[in-house]
Amino acid sequence: MKRLIVNADDFGLHSEVNKAVIRGYQKGCIRSTSLMPTGAAVEEASQLARENPWLGIGIHLTLVAENPLLPRDKVSTLLAEDGKFHADHMVFIKNYLLGNIDKGQLYAECEAQIARAMSLGLNITHLDSHQHLHTLPGITEICLELMKKYGIRRMRYPGEAFLFEGGYPSGMFRRVAKCGLTACAMLARRQAKDYHIAMPDSFFGMLAGGHMEEEYFMNILEALPEGTSEIMVHPGADAGVLGSIYDWQYHWEDELAAVTSKQAMAYIREQNIRLISFKELTDE
Repeated sequence: MKRLIVNADDFGLHSEVNKAVIRGYQKGCIRSTSLMPTGAAVEEASQLARENPWLGIGIHLTLVAENPLLPRDKVSTLLAEDGKFHADHMVFIKNYLLGNIDKGQLYAECEAQIARAMSLGLNITHLDSHQHLHTLPGITEICLELMKKYGIRRMRYPGEAFLFEGGYPSGMFRRVAKCGLTACAMLARRQAKDYHIAMPDSFFGMLAGGHMEEEYFMNILEALPEGTSEIMVHPGADAGVLGSIYDWQYHWEDELAAVTSKQAMAYIREQNIRLISFKELTDE
């Protein structure tokens, strides 16, 4: 049997993202989303989640490109000179690998974000992270300990198969980055098993992340293996508004069109692919 989690990232980032996530849930194949505790529109997102109780809600830990929840003096090693998290995740990774980030501060900020999400009264289904930083060795252990503490039993496995491209015309840097992420994800999976944390069997959406147009979405659907797979998407309702704030070059509206397309929904029905959220996963 093929089971599929279509998970929309960045819920709570902006109202235009929130609108798209709910539209993708009500009109398309999104069944899960990841709430950004640091997001400017997180309160609106939590209200929308309560109004759509069958939508799975995860926690999207955010350590780059946003403001921290804790006071700046409590997380000083995580911040750039402007007092925000570093805009570039590669800068964060470099600082982390060089030992410039205090793990106590890292633990405290991650816990603050988890506690913030929990305080909104939502039924949290899983944990993942912005730029997949939860798979970095050392950060994985922090996340697993916090998941144990807060009773979160499922985690994203962002390990897209090494040779899978799905027709997306990616450059060499992105392909190399994907392979590095997949290697980290494989290690994180082994560690998660010791904590009895469930993960999907397969993951798609790294190469085409932010550019998941219908063509590439259909290619992934046609390539789905048996078992449980996750497809990561980043829908947005107004690309003009979002693009004026976030210089990520995402194809926000194209991704929303992909997850709500008649062709995709028809294929899912015809192939008897079962749409689920993370809450249906077990660690067995």
